Amino acid sequence: MNETRKIPTCKGPDPDTRTPRYRPPPGACDAHCHVFGPGDVFPYAPDRAYTPPDAPFEALQKLHRILGLDRAVIVHASCHGSDMTVTLDAIARSGGAIRGVCVVDQGVTEQDFARLHEGGIRGVRFNFVKHLGGMPDMAFFQRVLSQVEPLGWHVVLHLDAQDIVPLASTIAAIRIPFVIDHMARVKAKDGVEQPAFQQLLELMRNPLAWVKICGMERISSTGAPFRDALPFARKLAELAPERVLWGTDWPHPNIAGDMPNDGDLLDLLAEALPDEAARRRVLVDNPTRLYWND
Repeated sequence: MNETRKIPTCKGPDPDTRTPRYRPPPGACDAHCHVFGPGDVFPYAPDRAYTPPDAPFEALQKLHRILGLDRAVIVHASCHGSDMTVTLDAIARSGGAIRGVCVVDQGVTEQDFARLHEGGIRGVRFNFVKHLGGMPDMAFFQRVLSQVEPLGWHVVLHLDAQDIVPLASTIAAIRIPFVIDHMARVKAKDGVEQPAFQQLLELMRNPLAWVKICGMERISSTGAPFRDALPFARKLAELAPERVLWGTDWPHPNIAGDMPNDGDLLDLLAEALPDEAARRRVLVDNPTRLYWND
């Protein structure tokens, strides 16, 4: 007799977002966030790897009001599978302030991509991390990249640190802009000289390469306030200042350690970047070029 599969649940975000000391410039963008449910309106995928607490569009809007962020990029979450309804709904309700990154399955067609583009999607994400299913089918990966190239999209790569060295030649061969999530999830305790981070720096010399200097709470080895992650963000921002993005990663699915407060994360970004010009590039100029270039 088949046993019912147990799906783990993950913690919800800190509900008491602190108002950050740093006030971002007009047009600032949270370039990596999610919406979850509500599950009775936007059901979670039966084959999902985790079940999150509901984190709907209205809660995301409240977060951004507190943080002083005017725009966002919703990265479609794997817990909703390839059903893009929840993300497209949030984009449609945003009045042009939100763009999105999709997740697709093997049945996706050019017509599907055209519909997603019309709905505000500008990129496609592939998970390589083991707890979310591991390596995708690489023939499918290459097919999707060729399908989205005419649309001017990019591909988002969610990697584990140990994957970036063996995948470096595959990533370097990508012909469209590609974005590395969460600084490739390197481990801060292994230092900036670790092979995975050095490989990431090498990849960032490619003019098609972008990186998100968010997820400091994910790479930290010391826990809150996650300051041991600052040297990694600083090096990336120094190397490729025009191709760096930042986002909250709200509502922080599958955090194993300390749940961050999003106000503190924005202040941590301000500490990572040396001056207001650098902060404006990361929060305003860079996401505008990648997501609002049409």
